[in-house]
Amino acid sequence: MNQEFTERLQKWFDTPKADRDYDEGALMLLQLSNNKIMYANISVNPRGKAEFIEGKLQTYLKFRLAELTHQEVKEMQSKVDEIIKEHTEFKENNPAEEFKAGKRADHDSLPEDIQSLYKENLDITHRMRDLHVKLRMLSVENSTCPDSERYPFLKELISLDKKLHENWDKYDHFVIEPTPKTSTATTADSKHEGSEKAEEDPAESDPTEDKEDNPKKRSTRKSSASK
Repeated sequence: MNQEFTERLQKWFDTPKADRDYDEGALMLLQLSNNKIMYANISVNPRGKAEFIEGKLQTYLKFRLAELTHQEVKEMQSKVDEIIKEHTEFKENNPAEEFKAGKRADHDSLPEDIQSLYKENLDITHRMRDLHVKLRMLSVENSTCPDSERYPFLKELISLDKKLHENWDKYDHFVIEPTPKTSTATTADSKHEGSEKAEEDPAESDPTEDKEDNPKKRSTRKSSASK
């Protein structure tokens, strides 16, 4: 089945009636039915045969969409089967059914938004398990259940599994930044340097005392003068 043609047909119906190209509609009907006599009759005045063209095309579109949905559901079911295999907690009588044993040792030290990912994944796992049970019940109760019934459960389960993996990736790889430590060596050096300055000899630190306040030198200069 040509999916591009189905999308083209759907786009034609999505166009407001006043803007629809009924010549194109008649041509698509010919391509779908291969009825040349019918096409010859409606192609003379396609807009005059609008209701007929729309009715026929709607029947083909419904069938093609159902076929497309069936194929999509089939592919989604394969994905879900693989997901179920990965999740041991979905299996009956499994000792790990409560949850993944993946809680970090430093969990309580993590930021709240990172801790919440673990809790969210617990809720996601419970919801995925419920969806898995519902899908199993549909299969058991009615092996020919419509694709429309399975589709929403399959879609949600696949979406939740994607979110589950994204959360684990963020949670498992989050790195706690080390807390900067205050350097005690710098403080000690500063105190030591300050004590050394306080213990300096005042006589050595003030050169003016040598000339004015040293009595021994003053007496020496007087003795020399008297001689």
